[in-house]
Amino acid sequence: MKKFLICFILVAGFLGAQCKWAFASQGTLLRFLKPTYKEGPVPIVLVAFGTSTKAQVTFDHIDREIRKAFPGHEIRWAFTSSIIRKKMNKKYEKQGSPKRLKSLQQVLSDLEANGYRKAVVQSLHVFPGEEWIHILNQGKIDGLRISYGEPLFATWEDVNKILDDIVKDIPNPKEGCAILAGHGTPNTYSSPATAVYLAFDRLLHTRFSNCFLGSVEGIPDKEDAIKRATSYPKDYVKIIPIMLVAGDHVMNDIMGTEPGEDGELSWALELKKAGKKVEAPTVTINGKKYYKGLGFYEATTEVIIEHIRQAMRDL
Repeated sequence: MKKFLICFILVAGFLGAQCKWAFASQGTLLRFLKPTYKEGPVPIVLVAFGTSTKAQVTFDHIDREIRKAFPGHEIRWAFTSSIIRKKMNKKYEKQGSPKRLKSLQQVLSDLEANGYRKAVVQSLHVFPGEEWIHILNQGKIDGLRISYGEPLFATWEDVNKILDDIVKDIPNPKEGCAILAGHGTPNTYSSPATAVYLAFDRLLHTRFSNCFLGSVEGIPDKEDAIKRATSYPKDYVKIIPIMLVAGDHVMNDIMGTEPGEDGELSWALELKKAGKKVEAPTVTINGKKYYKGLGFYEATTEVIIEHIRQAMRDL
């Protein structure tokens, strides 16, 4: 009986020591597995459609302005066009560059994995169209609280502020007219963009006697804009892109110097055929000339910055 008690005490002591070690190890393991939350300024994700052209310098310009306005904040970029991402990533890989374009969900997943629990997602789209709806639907991830910054033309105050900056590129009515060329949306049902385009067209007629709106994929369309411009009594036409980046659409569809593969003429060629002199505003960066998209106007970056600040207040 005495031997049994001695054995029982030894076994109990051994098991107790093992349990104590197990609980201590478990605590260490739990502390190791516990996620670390990142403190500090809220990260900002800038979301654009993307471009594979030299007009990428527009993004570089915006990036610099946002970093100046929000020092200390993590600034990341996301691109909604899968075609652009695939094309550019293939190019970067071929060049041996580690750079990669990411989707919004990929960027948000990275932020969550890095320990962030809040983020501002700022749309760089002009009108509240399909891409804006895509951001609202796809820009969600568990564990991350997100506040969304609205597109450029979210309010008429924003629209008029940007128009006030564009005025310097609009010709005097005695010299000629201007076509404001937007992207447009082909669908009537998926977003409010078409209604905003029509209201914007009316605003232009109210503010200017020599400004006409046209779009590549919506209404008012190319034919409508060209018809109005060719009917204007002066021969000079300036085409002003109402797109953040004056990329492929501007370089080819609007200001292209050669007919397309299908023989279709660009807006500029159509106007020149009608006897008009056509130009578009440009900017010079590091000695190189680029077509001027909305991203190069000071008012545009001011609106973007204010939308980011509002999104931060909403978090």
